[in-house]
Amino acid sequence: MAPALYQRIDGSLYRHVYVVGDLHGCLSLLEQGLAKIEFDPKRDLLLSVGDLADRGPDCVGCLRLINAPWFFCVRGNHEQMAIDAINGENVPRWLRNGGDWFYALEDEVQEQAKALILQADKLPHVLELTTREGRRIVIAHADYTSDEYVFGKRLESYEIIWNRDRINYALAGRFGPISGADAFYFGHTPVEPVLQFANLFYIDTGAVFGGYLTIQQLQ
Repeated sequence: MAPALYQRIDGSLYRHVYVVGDLHGCLSLLEQGLAKIEFDPKRDLLLSVGDLADRGPDCVGCLRLINAPWFFCVRGNHEQMAIDAINGENVPRWLRNGGDWFYALEDEVQEQAKALILQADKLPHVLELTTREGRRIVIAHADYTSDEYVFGKRLESYEIIWNRDRINYALAGRFGPISGADAFYFGHTPVEPVLQFANLFYIDTGAVFGGYLTIQQLQ
């Protein structure tokens, strides 16, 4: 697979910056969460750890967030499965993991969803936020597969969106920080509550599985 794509964000351009866990089509939960924190789309920014669609009730609505000016997202494994399936690769894998919603859509809406999925093929695998206070925060879907963060470092994108080795080791009591940034935020593996290991935060609290949606303030 291709090397990971990186993107930088300047937090000083925004009033507040937040990060949200895996959405999986749970748009109404997101809207409720944003209302609770009084999110202002004209002044604030929301970052996502990926997995916008599959399994939940409004996958198309969540995919449309890709085009919202107040929203940035990294690519998750569910985006990649959708991209692959739209390109005729490994459709059964997507279906096994919640992609059946796409094939049940009316033709016009399916074309809209297809266009959004193809847009997702441009999503970065790693987002680097520099806050107004000068903190460097890194967001990736499953893991940053090096113990030293460097912007643009050549890493396998497949491992960044799928790998669970680091969190499994951490759950077994073996963990340490990743150097090169102040904090790292990941989704992919459902946890409850949010887990922190050194400077690593896991924020997929299983909204689509009956858990809840986590939104945390970064700035």
